[in-house]
Amino acid sequence: MREVLIRGADVLVTMDGARRELRGADLLIRGGEIAAVGQGLVTTGEVVSAAGCVVTPGLINTHHHLYQTLTRAVPGGQDALLFGWLKTLYPIWAQMGPQEIFTSAQIGLAELALSGCTLSSDHLYLYPNGARLDDTIAAAAELGLRFHPTRGAMSIGESAGGLPPDSLVEREAAILDDCIRVIDAHHDPRPGAMVRVGVAPCSPFSVSRELMRDAALLARDKGVMLHTHLAENDEDIAYSLHRFGCRPGQYAEDLGWTGADVWHAHCVKLSGSEIDLFARSKTGVAHCPCSNCRLGSGIAPVRAMRDAGVLVALGVDGSASNDAGNLIAEARQAMLLQRVQNGADAMSVREALEIATLGGVQVLGRPELGSLEPGKRADLAIWDVSGLEAAGVWDPVAALLLSGPTRVKHLFVEGRQIVRDGQITTLDLPRVIERANHLARALAR
Repeated sequence: MREVLIRGADVLVTMDGARRELRGADLLIRGGEIAAVGQGLVTTGEVVSAAGCVVTPGLINTHHHLYQTLTRAVPGGQDALLFGWLKTLYPIWAQMGPQEIFTSAQIGLAELALSGCTLSSDHLYLYPNGARLDDTIAAAAELGLRFHPTRGAMSIGESAGGLPPDSLVEREAAILDDCIRVIDAHHDPRPGAMVRVGVAPCSPFSVSRELMRDAALLARDKGVMLHTHLAENDEDIAYSLHRFGCRPGQYAEDLGWTGADVWHAHCVKLSGSEIDLFARSKTGVAHCPCSNCRLGSGIAPVRAMRDAGVLVALGVDGSASNDAGNLIAEARQAMLLQRVQNGADAMSVREALEIATLGGVQVLGRPELGSLEPGKRADLAIWDVSGLEAAGVWDPVAALLLSGPTRVKHLFVEGRQIVRDGQITTLDLPRVIERANHLARALAR
């Protein structure tokens, strides 16, 4: 069985139960598993030097819209609130097809990998011109990133009072049928799985009550997780109160959308009672701080959520609303926003790093990931802290969020090296970038 020895890390951040940080430590990978952590380890396999580096568990991204990487910095959407932003971009997204969905996923996942991410979810809720969830799954498999795609959907178009154009909505029976198809084809429930599939109606303002309820029943029958957007901004709250006569948290609870198998994106405007509901029910939250800033949605009450016991993870959100997909930068932004709102001691560097790793483990139900311990899967990021960004730092772990670097030197997923010396090993990335730019120019035309 193939072995790789990570030798002599300046600091190895274990994220174990004691949150140990080991100086001058080695880590032995055997196959896809961490075999040993300590000093003086030996191997007959490959040796990767971690001198001058911090080693962390791989970061986990719990909310993304990968298809949006072809529509970054679009004029007309740069200064809009959520609903106006969507109305600007829907007609552009309607022109996409399988090639655009596949290439945008390649770009988005490569960007995440270079920022230390080893597992990403994705929320794909539109399927124009023959596109399928399978297109993104193929892109993740080629890159080698662990993937949790969700079969999203929209069923209420403009003619029925919804936001999306009618050309982007689907029949609800067809949506449920395709959920079954992709789960049966791709979902792997086993520990260490490279692909798990979720069910994810887009939002309360783009699908019916019936689809929300039926999706929850289907997901639980199939043993997969549920995901949607919730309480993202004031417009979202107003829509819920007007349309449903209740706040988003009550709407979710009434339709079976709370529990340990559910995670909601954003939750910027959760009330105190909704926070208590999520804590009691173990409902997860994907916090997307950069997107929330970009769209002027507000600051999510992450400090209050975590103090109440809500499971909180990070998401970069779509690359048309962030517009970057850098997960370590997202952890920094999460920390800074809580300090802006609650004071300089509201969130430490290490708590933000914990949210970026163990937070994702808890929200996505992947206890075999998130820490560097024997028996865990070999998903890890190696950060070079000997360069310009970290020159002069006293605490190299804190440097990851306070100064940099924001790009990994090496990245391993299931024991396989995906990034070597800052370069993707599994893709001809310059060629993919060229193709992405060609497709984006075609969309602009």
